[in-house]
Amino acid sequence: MNKKMRAFSLLALLALFLVPAIIHNPYYIHLAETILIYAILLFGLDIVVGYTGQVSLGHAGLFGIGSYTTGVLVFKLGMPFLLAIPCSIAVTALFGAILALPALRVTGPYLAMVTLAFGTIIQILINEMTFLTEGPLGIKVGKPILLGHKFSEAEFFYVVAILMVLSLIVVDRIVKSHLGRAFQALRDSPVASDCMGVSVYRYKVYAFVISAALAGLAGSLYAYSGEYISPDTYNFELTILFLLAVIMGGRKTRSGALVGALIVVMLPSLLSDIDLFREIATAAAVIGILASAFLLARKRKSLREIAVPLAAVIGMAVFSYKLENITDWRLTIFGLMTLFVVYYLQDGIIGFLRGLFGKITVPAAVADGADSPVDIGTLSDRNAIASGEIILSAKRLLMQFGGLKALNQVNLDIIKGTVHGLIDPNGSGKSTMMNVLTGIYKPTDGSVEFNGKLISGSTPSAIALGGVARTFQNVQLFGEMSATENVLVGLQHTFRSNVLDVMLHTRRYREEEQRARGQAAGILQFVGLVSLSGEEARNLPYGKQRLLEIGRAMGLNPALLLLDEPAAGLTAPDIKELIAIIRKIRQHGITIILIEHHMDVVMSISDTVTVLDFGQKIAEGTPSSIQADPKVIEAYLGGSAGDQVDANASLERS
Repeated sequence: MNKKMRAFSLLALLALFLVPAIIHNPYYIHLAETILIYAILLFGLDIVVGYTGQVSLGHAGLFGIGSYTTGVLVFKLGMPFLLAIPCSIAVTALFGAILALPALRVTGPYLAMVTLAFGTIIQILINEMTFLTEGPLGIKVGKPILLGHKFSEAEFFYVVAILMVLSLIVVDRIVKSHLGRAFQALRDSPVASDCMGVSVYRYKVYAFVISAALAGLAGSLYAYSGEYISPDTYNFELTILFLLAVIMGGRKTRSGALVGALIVVMLPSLLSDIDLFREIATAAAVIGILASAFLLARKRKSLREIAVPLAAVIGMAVFSYKLENITDWRLTIFGLMTLFVVYYLQDGIIGFLRGLFGKITVPAAVADGADSPVDIGTLSDRNAIASGEIILSAKRLLMQFGGLKALNQVNLDIIKGTVHGLIDPNGSGKSTMMNVLTGIYKPTDGSVEFNGKLISGSTPSAIALGGVARTFQNVQLFGEMSATENVLVGLQHTFRSNVLDVMLHTRRYREEEQRARGQAAGILQFVGLVSLSGEEARNLPYGKQRLLEIGRAMGLNPALLLLDEPAAGLTAPDIKELIAIIRKIRQHGITIILIEHHMDVVMSISDTVTVLDFGQKIAEGTPSSIQADPKVIEAYLGGSAGDQVDANASLERS
């Protein structure tokens, strides 16, 4: 954290704790409490929505579970709040794990429907289980009592403020750790995450449990704050408000959650007082005009880009003075405001402000040891198989999709320490072979052994952690993460610290993070990307993205590296750089399977080449023997052995 950010944080904390001293009206203190409580919930919801990319409509239900756990424990058992709050967190986290189960099976709108059903069921159960929840009558919960002293509204505000700050710190530490990088990787490419040893199932459960725990904390505090809870509070409308708060405030930011909480709490008041609505609409119009002028002056936006949003805010201000009664227009105005933010402020209000004033960039710190060449040999010490022996063996592989046999009784032996080329005419099975070897597909028949152990049928993450890394035909980088963070995902297996270590920033976690960043810096230097370490992967040139994907795979400490068409789409200089890196990798004892359409690349660096045609192996041997093989010539060019000379020239050029 730089000095400016540290100073701003201290000022924000000071302002927060001065609220009860400045505002003496208990109603406004209660509103401020509610904003902070909702912010705690939104910190957790942002982990699920913003970081893992899952749409959850069940958080109002989790919020209700937290509230009613506290309500029942206090009302029925008289439990003190120092015990009631942890119990609420634990119970809600358990329900979060249950809610995570459908997330392992469904995604997108299907997950939204499942979580919505969960929230609806929870509300019904709260309403119907009168023996426990008192049903529609609700439960009355007084302010907490500590050592015989009952907290006032102002005193309880400090409790909520302290817990909100602690929640913010904990969430910030989690999302900036290896856990947060895993969550982001799941959002960008679940398949690539699995192939980097990041279990999709495990980290989805982690995300939902952490998010639910924060919802439980927020629900418990809400019960004490309102001093009364009823089933009607935790309805579908609240769920939508929570989701919109994350989107409108800005995902993947803690400040966005605070802004979103402010919107959720204040919007009902804004849309019930016509005079207040007019004042805010006018202020928004003035801000819109000034912001538009600033963007045009700095040439960050064109007149065409700002015309519609500017007209919208000015139109809202004019329209507000035409209204006599806002009650009938509340839902319409709310819908239009939501549509405006979602369409024109896709990164939320905080994202818009960052774009307006320019995102503060901090130069990436170069870890110790990054200035010296990385020793890949230290990353690859899986020496169960001696050099020259078989490291991977595929026997009679059959991969059938309906009536199509993408692989048909294919045998493949890979010798340790070699570069093994795998080629075929388009659509003849090589990418299917790659997916079978890495566990994405389970073969219909046959087996795959790696280092003498059967791996066919294992999960991609288990195969990756066992020493098999890969790249993809279509680049599968984590676009919103920096080059360093992408490589750190590959180094996820080096971390032994758990969630508690991350939350407390223990020595073990700090040392692991520092060591991993040093390795990441060395790997980036190895692939020639150290100068671009802080750049987002999606902003890198295509050729550099290919190299970054190889670097990320190297973070897995592989004994076997599978490269799926790494030269596809590259320019001649990029291909030359790629060949040099592949040769360096081989020099460090890492075995390589190379799938490639550029025959000059395959023939120049492969020790052995296997040729597939319509899912069957038709040839295998040295590059020179493959170039002279009549079956290969016929498969590629439709010619015969008599066309051998011309065919060889064509193969070399292709």
